[in-house]
Amino acid sequence: MDAVPIAILDFGSQYTQLIARKLRESGVYCEVFPFSEKIEDIKERSPKGIILSGGPASVYAQDAYRPDEAIWNLGLPILGICYGMQLMAHFLGGKVARATNREYGMADLTIDDKGDIFKGIPDKTIVWMSHGDRIERFPSRFRPIAHTANSPVAALADKERKFYALQFHPEV
Repeated sequence: MDAVPIAILDFGSQYTQLIARKLRESGVYCEVFPFSEKIEDIKERSPKGIILSGGPASVYAQDAYRPDEAIWNLGLPILGICYGMQLMAHFLGGKVARATNREYGMADLTIDDKGDIFKGIPDKTIVWMSHGDRIERFPSRFRPIAHTANSPVAALADKERKFYALQFHPEV
């Protein structure tokens, strides 16, 4: 099988195909896989990175969609978007809980760390949110890198492992 530069794991997001389209329009080959894809099948495709899509569920629910836990040990950069961010925080020692106020639509994002993924982005920018849960405590190796009025942790980074997470939908 050919290598897949970016593997997108789909957790049921309404925007998963938009993530793929935006990557392809940027000249990056990608493939979408179900969240339950076996780790052996992902490794066989030799991706250069993984994106965890959004999804309609809560990561703390009994029947929440979960990938193979070995995904965190592949040594690949991982970007979690919305549910993907919450999943990353939940799996790696953080706490996700129902937000006091849901965020849906445009939100004002304040960037707190302009390195890495936010390099060249204005300190204040408008993003698209669609969530009812939020990060209450982030995992120990992560640092918050952006926030909104409703989401004190709107983006996280573990720069050492190249794990990044966004509460908002950059594909929108």
